[in-house]
Amino acid sequence: MRLFTSLMGVKQKARARPQEPVPFKEILPLKLKPGVSGKGNKMSNLSCLYEMSILFACLSNSEFQQQPCGKEITSFQKCYSTYTSDKKQKSERDMKGILTPGERNLSAKQLNMLLKRYPS
Repeated sequence: MRLFTSLMGVKQKARARPQEPVPFKEILPLKLKPGVSGKGNKMSNLSCLYEMSILFACLSNSEFQQQPCGKEITSFQKCYSTYTSDKKQKSERDMKGILTPGERNLSAKQLNMLLKRYPS
């Protein structure tokens, strides 16, 4: 194949492999930072969305009269009260830095505490 390309005057476009692999230059040390910032925890929670949609559907069907939608209003209020109590308990745990086993979403304080406990 090379003989054919050299006879026909066609240039090869592929580069030859380098003799040595490119050496790795460590610019920064390969370790984790000692902490994380708390900027990523500002996600909005979509709590009680199902109850809210049922409530709005009932209110739109009854031309925004609250009397026929009493059951939906109480279910939404119950959901919201449990959400606020859960959020308050979670914020108290986050402020104290208590680690709950099996929790997937850790706060910045909890992550910093784990990084201090187990440095890289």
